[in-house]
Amino acid sequence: MSRIGKMPILIPKDVKIDLKEDVLTVKGPKGQLTRQIHPKVNITIEEDRIKVSVEDETKESKSLHGLFRALVFNMVAGVSKGFERVLDVVGVGYKAELSGRTATFHLGYSHPILYELPNGIDARIEKTRITLSGIDKEILGRTAAKIRSFRRPEPYKGKGIRYADEIIKRKAGKTGAK
Repeated sequence: MSRIGKMPILIPKDVKIDLKEDVLTVKGPKGQLTRQIHPKVNITIEEDRIKVSVEDETKESKSLHGLFRALVFNMVAGVSKGFERVLDVVGVGYKAELSGRTATFHLGYSHPILYELPNGIDARIEKTRITLSGIDKEILGRTAAKIRSFRRPEPYKGKGIRYADEIIKRKAGKTGAK
């Protein structure tokens, strides 16, 4: 039995949960999320908590137990509080701009990079700090990773796009070998 999977999920007062057949819908003040539930996973909704269980103890079921408990927890947290991811643009002349739903990045290439934000993701850009927010943690993480992939931080000067809490291991350059 999964240690994560056996923990119950507390439902905040302003969140409504609906389970029809194998589709879970979570509604809250920030929005609504829907997810298809795997047939081996059972979800029980009580007054103020959700319990996730599995039908059998096979290796696949055990892995699905913790996975779906985490997914349902992220859905409940997303519609009640939301999620946020912060990225920093580091480098001389590197900048990001936002116009409508399109972000423009100037990252030292011969051309600017245009990126259309996916539905459900909002962005704020202040100078060299990009703040992404949304209710779906999966889409938010994928969007942040995509933006970071435009110019990954390099280990010599640390230039590029990195997460705000990311630590870049710096290398010594050619002069460091002496």
